[in-house]
Amino acid sequence: MNTTRLEAFSDGVIAIIITIMVLEIKVPHDVSISALCELTPIFMSYILSFIYVGIYWNNHHHLMHVVSIVNGKVLWANLHLLFWLSLIPFATGWMGENHLSALPIAVYGFILLMAGTAYGILTSAALNIKGQNKKLATAVGNGLKEKASIGVYLTAILLAFVNQWISLGLYILVAVIWFVPDRRIEKIID
Repeated sequence: MNTTRLEAFSDGVIAIIITIMVLEIKVPHDVSISALCELTPIFMSYILSFIYVGIYWNNHHHLMHVVSIVNGKVLWANLHLLFWLSLIPFATGWMGENHLSALPIAVYGFILLMAGTAYGILTSAALNIKGQNKKLATAVGNGLKEKASIGVYLTAILLAFVNQWISLGLYILVAVIWFVPDRRIEKIID
């Protein structure tokens, strides 16, 4: 089967995830700057999460442009990814509402770790389809970016209990690494 339904469903779920995140930002009842300042941790959490969801959407889009067919394993792997992405609004809200405390930051990192792992499983499932376009294997290569991201997530989760700002900085670092769409895939699409 082709990728059309998988892409459409994934796009819909990702749109809902972003909508839920923005709806979690409560409008202050006060019109002062200090009322807005109190929302700073919530805005920071939202911005980081929006960027992460955008990165996954962008890279998922590129991945599906290279994948020519999908099977049941790819469909389940995709649902696995969407499951972890769907938890981002929860972790985002918890982290922001608790002023970037250690445990919510660690849980946020765990969800990012699992989403990264799920994306790797999705890529692997797509690579293992008989007759799949070998361009994907060329594009993915040794998966150094993916492995490095997993290592940084693990480090950040542990550091959340030592220094939350270093942990958040590591999450931002991974986002920066992935912010530009995966050039490995873009090169073979052109």
